[in-house]
Amino acid sequence: MELRCGGVGSQAARRRMDGDGRDGGGGCKDAGSEDYENLPTSASLSTHMTAGAMAGILEHSVMYPVDSVKTRMQSLNPDPKAQYTSIYGALKKIVRTEGFWRPLRGVNMMMMGIAGSMATLLHDAVMNPAEVVKQRMQMYNSPHRSALSCIRTVWRTEGLGAFYRSYTTQLTMNIPFQSIHFITYEFLQEQVNPHRGYNPQSHIISGGLAGALAAAATTPLDVCKTLLNTQENMALSLANISGRLSGMANAFRMVYQLNGLPGYFKGIQARVVYQVPSTAISWSVYEFFKYFLTKRKLENRTPY
Repeated sequence: MELRCGGVGSQAARRRMDGDGRDGGGGCKDAGSEDYENLPTSASLSTHMTAGAMAGILEHSVMYPVDSVKTRMQSLNPDPKAQYTSIYGALKKIVRTEGFWRPLRGVNMMMMGIAGSMATLLHDAVMNPAEVVKQRMQMYNSPHRSALSCIRTVWRTEGLGAFYRSYTTQLTMNIPFQSIHFITYEFLQEQVNPHRGYNPQSHIISGGLAGALAAAATTPLDVCKTLLNTQENMALSLANISGRLSGMANAFRMVYQLNGLPGYFKGIQARVVYQVPSTAISWSVYEFFKYFLTKRKLENRTPY
């Protein structure tokens, strides 16, 4: 699509891509906005997948220590030495008593899972086993010192099904999370960036707030997912459950049995704090990627 309009089309297009809201002549403003909203069709699938993988790795790695705190805070029957009242206090205590690198244990498994899921387009099917390993390594007094040893132990003692006990819960959680996330982001963009130009500040604010709301609303499902992934032994004993816990409905009943309604919101603070910068980073990277490709396309196709 070539943006030309009475000899000033190329200047108007360049002003739109540089964030200039001035109308450079008639219909060119709308055309520039429309071009920004659509990725170039020439962009290869591998380009999209690589950019998506990089965005995912960045957002997860930056906030991984907070995710470790969230996993521990969601414990239904935590060890007295692993009871925390704040995110900062938890990180400080973990580093002081368990070592500087302890909050990052399991991060390598998460990175491999993200890269693999982007490559195969089967996100949850690949990420679910990675989540199981990651969360078991994050727990207090975890016996697993490496991702490989954790995989071997779980496979030997619980079988393949252990890596997918929370799969249904994860899929169920994704529906409201993504719905709330995208609807909120689009609504906020209409308020703070109605012309849909490239505006990093608006993408960061909208993405962060959308992620916070989606995370808070889906915390009960996340608590159940954590329980199914970690199979917390002390909690299972208190609930008089022999063997292993399976099924989303059973997880919901057990959380209520042990902690009542507040149990469904354990770790909500850490979950929200984790999601705000994560989704802000993710949307910022995505919008920049869209802006960069569109700008390059216009520069290549618009005569000067």
